[in-house]
Amino acid sequence: MSAIKKAKGFKKSRPGTYLSIATTLFGAVSVVKQARTARAEQDRLQLADAVVSAAAIVTGVALLLRELKRRGGDDVLAD
Repeated sequence: MSAIKKAKGFKKSRPGTYLSIATTLFGAVSVVKQARTARAEQDRLQLADAVVSAAAIVTGVALLLRELKRRGGDDVLAD
């Protein structure tokens, strides 16, 4: 298998899904900072943006977890 095909397959593998979850959760750090700044400045629009971003992160992680659950133990690339 070529390196490019293997790299494309990694995204759909179990370790690739774990990496996607980790990077998505890493984005939560900036959303928390944004929310704290918005609350300190009493900026409702920026706070609303932080809330919507947090909802997007929660939804993204939920989708990735559902994918992991569906994948189960039949992942060839996980070994």
